[in-house]
Amino acid sequence: MSAPPTERLPAALARRIALAAQGFAEPRPSGAVGTRQLRRLADRLAVLQIDSVNVLSRAHYLPAFSRLGPYPRSALDALTGRRHELFEYWAHEASFLPVRLHPCLRWRMAAAEEHAWGSMVRIQRERPHYVAEVLDRVRTDGPVKASDLAEPRPDRPGSMWNWHAGKVALEWLFYAGALTSRGRTAAFERVYDLPERVLPADVLTAPTPAAADAARELVRTAASALGVATERDLRDYFRLRPAQARTAIAELVESGELLPVEVTGWNAPAWLDPRVRRPRRIRARALLSPFDSLVWERPRVERIFGFRYRIEIYTPKAKRVHGYYVLPFLLGDQFVARVDLKADRHAGVLRVQAAHAEEGADRPLVAAALAAELRSMAGWLGLDDVGVADRGDLAGDLVRVLERPLALR
Repeated sequence: MSAPPTERLPAALARRIALAAQGFAEPRPSGAVGTRQLRRLADRLAVLQIDSVNVLSRAHYLPAFSRLGPYPRSALDALTGRRHELFEYWAHEASFLPVRLHPCLRWRMAAAEEHAWGSMVRIQRERPHYVAEVLDRVRTDGPVKASDLAEPRPDRPGSMWNWHAGKVALEWLFYAGALTSRGRTAAFERVYDLPERVLPADVLTAPTPAAADAARELVRTAASALGVATERDLRDYFRLRPAQARTAIAELVESGELLPVEVTGWNAPAWLDPRVRRPRRIRARALLSPFDSLVWERPRVERIFGFRYRIEIYTPKAKRVHGYYVLPFLLGDQFVARVDLKADRHAGVLRVQAAHAEEGADRPLVAAALAAELRSMAGWLGLDDVGVADRGDLAGDLVRVLERPLALR
């Protein structure tokens, strides 16, 4: 079969295609948002990244708010917990995924020694009997948290991964697929259990595809979620290896499921999902988590939007440019501002610790739209007010909008 012709896409169209694929071309629901909309969104995005930082909200709750507006977080909890329609595993990073993708990640579980990081592999090699004992405890006694194992914690001050041996063993078993997550505690501690006691029977009995077939399905899923993408974009979505991604892309092109395109200004080959929408306009208004699938690959964000975005959580405070937990603000089809947000739950205030406009942005217009989104987010988080600190070139405009009487907004 001859190669399909390469279509040339204007950069603006590629941007709108990418936003549509990520769920930003549709208006937010006018009524209550429930399980049906959340299920549809989770299937569209395929990956909801998890992160433990809770200065604003747990990361996996934010993508649905960005696209659907206020919704009951308990409905998403039901999908990740009681209903078990989403399962937890290492995809992009630690993530919630539709259970249909479980068979497609079993190759990673089977090859855990090649993919898991050092301490997990080391404990399996050096203390296999201990790992087996941990698994037997879960099998015999039921769900287990790392804190239940009461192992001494190593003395590594300042380390994020200051795990005791019990936690490392549980994480190895989780990576290898011998255990899965039953849910999370109020303190966000993972609860480990046997897959057969958590995942639906039809998922567990589904055939395990060959690794190449699984990689092809993961690239197909990534292409649907991204709309138009380079090889790096496609492989990064599920953290595939370059050779896996290249082979899968070639096969999907051969079958007509991906189309080669050239995007103005991208300077890299790209591929288009032929089923994507090509909207003529995007009317989005959204604050994005740093871990949202629209922005998690920073080079892609810069290529599509001309927006240089870096997370500064691990940057010393004195060296931060925009703040600690900074969310980009999407208005229409462009990122027009960024805000450093904190949920002050004790005071009942959503605190805007810094607000910066992008160069050339219409600050009064941006401030008005951002104020509306901040008030919506505050209500969704159960906070009574929005407070703005005097930091950033957009702060003054934002304060003026928020202080106006409601009738004048």
